[in-house]
Order: sequence, then C-alpha cells, then structure tokens
Amino acid sequence: MEAKDNRLEALEAEIRRTTIVESSRLSKALGARVILANEAFQHTGSFKFRAAYNVVMRAEADLFLTASSGNFGQALAYACQLLGKSCIVVMPSNSSQVKVDAVQGYGGKVELIDLTAQSRWDRVWELAKEHPDAYVASPYDDPYVIEGNSSLGRELAALDYDLAGVLVPIGGGGLASGVVAGLREAKNSVPVIGAEPLMANDAARSLKEGQIVSNETEPQTIADGARTISLGDRNWEILRTGLEKIVEVPEEKIAEGLRALFSMANLKAEPTGALAVGAILTEAKSFAGQTVCCVVSGGNVDPKVYSRLLLE
Repeated sequence: MEAKDNRLEALEAEIRRTTIVESSRLSKALGARVILANEAFQHTGSFKFRAAYNVVMRAEADLFLTASSGNFGQALAYACQLLGKSCIVVMPSNSSQVKVDAVQGYGGKVELIDLTAQSRWDRVWELAKEHPDAYVASPYDDPYVIEGNSSLGRELAALDYDLAGVLVPIGGGGLASGVVAGLREAKNSVPVIGAEPLMANDAARSLKEGQIVSNETEPQTIADGARTISLGDRNWEILRTGLEKIVEVPEEKIAEGLRALFSMANLKAEPTGALAVGAILTEAKSFAGQTVCCVVSGGNVDPKVYSRLLLE
C-alpha cells in the first residue's frame, strides 16, 4: 500500500488538478446545474497527460510506442521528455495538424499512415518487432493508463457538490474507466454516465449486449478522440458494471455543445471534450433540474476545424 501511495504522490506532484468552472448562463441554457471539470488546462491540453506520465514513470523501458489521434501522442511525448525517454507515435494521415505539430514539438517521432492501406495498430506492432525492448502503450487499454486517469476520479470525489451524475466522454474507455475506478476507490457512488458519438457507438452497443461490440472501421466522427474500433478489454471489465448508461450524441449536438462551452462558459473545447455537454443537449429531460458534472476532456483542436464548427 505504501509503494502505491508513493506512486500516486509522484503522479499527483506532476499533474495539474482539474479546473472547476460553473457558468450560470450555461446551466440556465441546459436546464440543469452544470459543473465543468475542465481538463483543457492540463499539461499538453487534455486529460491524457495523467495517463501518459503514469505509463512512462511506471514502465521499465526507454522507448515507448503508441497509436494516437494526437492527444495521447503529445502527452506521451511530453512525459518522455520530462523523464528522459523517447517515443514513436503512429498517427492517421488526416490527423489534426495542431496535434501532429505538438507531438513533434515535445520531441516525439511521428509516423503518419494512410488508414485505407494499413491500420495504425498494425504499424505499431511492426515497430514493436523492430524495437523488441520498447513498451507498447495503448491510450486506453493499459493498467497504468487507467491508474493515471483514476487521479481525476479522486479529484471529482472530493468536490463539495451533491452530484446526480458525472458525464464522461467515451472512446476506448480509458478516461471513463479511470474516473469510475478513482471514484470507487474514494468510496464515492455517484453514477457515471458515458457520452459517446452516435456515429461511433460501439460502447453503447456493448453495454446493451453485455459484451464488447466493435465498429467495422474507424468511425470518422468530428470527435476525433473517440475514433476507436472498440473498448479495451481492461476498460470493459470496469465499465460493464461501472457505467449507469451511455448517451449516444449526434454530430450536431457535439458541435452545439462545443459552441455552448465557447459562448456561455468562455471555454475552448475540442469536439471530444464537448461530448458531455452534448449528452445533456441530447437527453435534456433526463438531466432537467439536476446537478451534474461534465468532464471537458481537452481543448486541442485545429483552428480551422474549430472556427468552422463555431460558425455553423
């Protein structure tokens, strides 16, 4: 227990505590008291630094390999920079340029691939054969990732609000499973609700069917952080009983949530980060009059994409 406590202290010494924002204007518009847990001010602009730093700190390797739409890649690159290690990040060729630039800016090596020719993880495993001593880090299906993200759950458990629920974006399940784990570790039983793009609703279908269901191809939702084929096995083991439900959010509600955060809370969120607010917009009656916490998972968004979504 002492060793675990020391590891958590080392992680918590490096991360930034989440920024809590409450906008009366946003709450009025949504018909619920909305507490925002904003991870856009976390190191590298998203919650992913919690996971990535824990992975690099805990794993006994000097080189790390991963596939990422950008947020985990840049978080991993920065963690490696801080701890004197290195990483290679496989990214789709249509990745947000701001995220590619960020990975490289933190010292990471980027490999861009055409997803129509090869999957990102096929390329990662090719690299693993070339670098047998490297650690292959999943952005979500990894015990160190879940442990790192559980730090956010513990922070939410300590908030002085009588919450009816915590809404969390869900893609591969790394953030959601970490939040559930952290809340339960703190003996907090607040319901956790997933917010997933309708276009990429494998997690919602998995919850309904009681087993992992996969997307046939990588869904091209505007919430690029949720462009996953399926939940991870480790994440599923936590989420199959840890989630109260998953709200499937249409693309237009994701964009509407992004605009609401900008105009009513003065927050720049990436589309994935707007999923929780989009979930309230999608199921307004379910949340009417309640006090809920919406996790804004990050704010790394290409300026051209962001301006287009704002002006739609």
